[in-house]
Amino acid sequence: MEESMTPDGVAAQRERLAEELRAYGASFTELGRRFAVTLGVHSTDAFALLEIASAEESGTPLSPALLSRRISLTSGAMTTLLNRLERAGYISRSREHSDRRIVTLRSSAQAKELARSFFESVNSRQDAILAEHPPELLDRLQGILAQLRATMDADLRTEHSEG
Repeated sequence: MEESMTPDGVAAQRERLAEELRAYGASFTELGRRFAVTLGVHSTDAFALLEIASAEESGTPLSPALLSRRISLTSGAMTTLLNRLERAGYISRSREHSDRRIVTLRSSAQAKELARSFFESVNSRQDAILAEHPPELLDRLQGILAQLRATMDADLRTEHSEG
């Protein structure tokens, strides 16, 4: 059996991948913290704004309830956060759904421009690295990461429901 396919080989590879993902996450968190400083908001507010903009960019804008699940805030804390972002001019709330009780979150043009300007350099450098690899490999990597995340999400749901 090939070394990488033995249980110790797979576990060791998982640990190496996990270490790189942790390091990437730490760098992403620091970048987000610096973006928050640029915006003059708390880092949680900046991460919420990034989630709102990302969801909007993908064509599936968020509601406050979906956002609170993504960044793990209570509904009260989410309302306070959204009020701050709205007062700062970074988001708007609208009722676009056929169920008028559902609020849709949108990032402002100002917030989009600030994010574009702030992340442009790192995004360009990362795009250059990704462009060195075949799309099929990147698709496989994305799928593997999604599967790994799903295993953690399943455990988190189980722990939450038992706790």
